[in-house]
Amino acid sequence: MFGRNSKTEIDSLVGISARIEGNLCFTGGLRIDGEVHGDVLGGDSADSVLIVSEHARIEGDVRCATLIVEGYIAGDVYATELLELQPKGRIIGNVHYKKLEMHSGATVAGTLTHQESGEPEFHLSIAQPAFVKVSEA
Repeated sequence: MFGRNSKTEIDSLVGISARIEGNLCFTGGLRIDGEVHGDVLGGDSADSVLIVSEHARIEGDVRCATLIVEGYIAGDVYATELLELQPKGRIIGNVHYKKLEMHSGATVAGTLTHQESGEPEFHLSIAQPAFVKVSEA
């Protein structure tokens, strides 16, 4: 993975059998294996890391510095540093990013918007031929 700091320590975990109703605010690192029905908001720090595992579901907006998605998000996404979409990652909503890494098989149903002036950083990781649906505003 490009440009990612080696500092991706996970401080908190939402277990696979957990379901949270309401907004979830965190600092540091958070891994979600369960469900969140509400917004997931990382602190203002550039160190906030959110990992959405393969079985995780988020129905709400997501805001953090670094976001790694292998599960499902239905809501707008704001990644101020890096957004990495793993092969089974699904986002239904608009995506705002600084750096984007998208693996073959990941999908986004919404617009992709780069957050800074200049050329956006976009990398498509291809392990095997597959259809990838990408739209950019």
